[in-house]
Amino acid sequence: MAVSDHSPALHAPASPHPREGSRPNTGPGYGKRTVPEQRPPHVDDFALLPERERHIAGYVDALPEGGLMDIKSLAKVLPLYGQTAVGSALKALSVAGHLRRVRERSGEGDQVRWVTRTYWSRTAHDNEWWTTFLTTEAVPVPVSIPQQRTAEPEPQPKPQPQPDEERRPSRAFMALARLGRRDARLALSAADCAELEQLAAEWFERGAGAEYLTGALTSGLPDAVGSPFGFVRRRLRDKLPPRLPAPAAGPAAETPLRRVMVECTECRTPGRPEAFRDGLCRPCRESGTDTGPAD
Repeated sequence: MAVSDHSPALHAPASPHPREGSRPNTGPGYGKRTVPEQRPPHVDDFALLPERERHIAGYVDALPEGGLMDIKSLAKVLPLYGQTAVGSALKALSVAGHLRRVRERSGEGDQVRWVTRTYWSRTAHDNEWWTTFLTTEAVPVPVSIPQQRTAEPEPQPKPQPQPDEERRPSRAFMALARLGRRDARLALSAADCAELEQLAAEWFERGAGAEYLTGALTSGLPDAVGSPFGFVRRRLRDKLPPRLPAPAAGPAAETPLRRVMVECTECRTPGRPEAFRDGLCRPCRESGTDTGPAD
């Protein structure tokens, strides 16, 4: 519950906007990446966060795509907080569901290197949403990074059979379920998504990604869609992409995929999405410390 306070010491803006000249420039690492399905910005977006996190979240949210949001860069433009405070705030925002960090391969040929990106969401999401997003959108790969250990996936407790237990949604199911958020005219029920799942799965088998499929289904919609289920089913069949032949062997024919590994927000250990909870590896969660890494 918001409480008004007339103390001048607490008048830091809840959603500070970067001013021209003070905005961190886009660089080779720690660039901001906004996740899809964002609602329009509102003055109360971060009202439930503590003051420090609210202040930093408002600033980060206003950064342009690719803007630097590493600890050092943020501490330089946010004079109220030093690097330790900024690191702690970013960890708290990760736990709250607003951000996740990843390592991404950048460049081609002999110029390939790993850079850190930060996925940002104005809307707080739970661990299941982030794991699904990072698994389907980020294409994680088991690549060895020499300077640090790699987080192992969390050991899963033996599942207890439940009569109404649901299986984990597939990429195809999630893409269909998100259509209504992209355009309300194509809102599908859970039963609709389950029935259309196999048709959508064939798109992924032919190399299409979730964004490609969503664009094909939502582009050029009529003013009104009487039956979202029938409309989507028809487009899934009519616009099914061709099955491309395997590329010829040789360096010239290779098209590298975007390679991404999730990174612990606090200690930077890389690993697969399922190895993290709240954006943190198990040792950092169990340590219970409230300090961020000193960049």
